[in-house]
Amino acid sequence: MRIGELARRTGVSERSLRYYETQGLLTSDRTPGGHREYAEKAVDRVIRIQELYAAGLSSQKIRQLLPCMRDEDGGPSAVATPRLVADLSAERERIDRMIADLERSRETLDEVIRTAQGA
Repeated sequence: MRIGELARRTGVSERSLRYYETQGLLTSDRTPGGHREYAEKAVDRVIRIQELYAAGLSSQKIRQLLPCMRDEDGGPSAVATPRLVADLSAERERIDRMIADLERSRETLDEVIRTAQGA
């Protein structure tokens, strides 16, 4: 499929798809005319990349992680190195801290709202 169709099917801009390629996250073949041509499995790959970005991972971490994931179902493969597991565990701890900070901020806002409403 061409880049426009991949963008349409995944909801990701063509610019982002080209960026994913420059970061080594996504690959394509080229037609004789120089157009990008993606395999069907690229849809799952792009969705997975988006999920990992949404989780706060950098493109570098995603590039390390993708070979350890199956595109079809997103499940783990058995090729993760101990270093990658440690890095991902640290990333999860960072996300947990961010969630805790956001929950404290929400509690503070709730207090301010209750006070402002005279409750």
